[in-house]
Amino acid sequence: MAKPHILVVDDEEDIRSILQYNLVNEAYEVTCVSSGEEALQSARDRQPELIILDLMLPGINGLDVCRRLKRDPATEEIRIIMLSARGTEADIVTGLELGADDYVTKPFSPRELVARVRSVLRRSQRSGEPDSAIITREAIKVHMERREVYVDKTPVSLTATEFGILHLLIKHPGWVWTRDQIIENVRGDNYSVTDRSVDVHITSLRKKLGSAGNSIETVHGVGYRFKE
Repeated sequence: MAKPHILVVDDEEDIRSILQYNLVNEAYEVTCVSSGEEALQSARDRQPELIILDLMLPGINGLDVCRRLKRDPATEEIRIIMLSARGTEADIVTGLELGADDYVTKPFSPRELVARVRSVLRRSQRSGEPDSAIITREAIKVHMERREVYVDKTPVSLTATEFGILHLLIKHPGWVWTRDQIIENVRGDNYSVTDRSVDVHITSLRKKLGSAGNSIETVHGVGYRFKE
């Protein structure tokens, strides 16, 4: 079975070396580049399963790299973990809205980052499993096999994590899910993430769903649910 291929994009040689060492030890194939231009070229040429993408790059910055990859049908399915010293809520929201699957702030634990890589790749494998269910609640329609979402017949573009959260909630209307349960079901076990990250995904999801986003209710002190 072929090793998953990971592209590491960072202009700091020490960080590239640390990531390459830890990822190779976990049996991943690793390619390292130091600029946005190289990242775009390598992603198109090699089609990695996942990209660890620093935001502060010379030339084309990481956000623009992510934006271009997600707009290109040839690379839009590549998973992306953003890496940045900027960790404000606004920065995280921007990265997630562009299509990143995760956002890690510097300084970081290489062990934790490898765990996040495993989780994103595991979720990617699960998303490839057949599921023909079509769920319709009020104005929202979720087509699991095609991984498509419509609101009043208008397509809505969601990140993989947003889609996973919506599918989890809409499949069980009325059920209340804690943030930990959402993390476990959408991202997998042993995933280090804060409650705030779940809230950021929910906020982005509601915004994209427009008025239909009101169907996702906050249960204060507990978590979230989809209205019955």
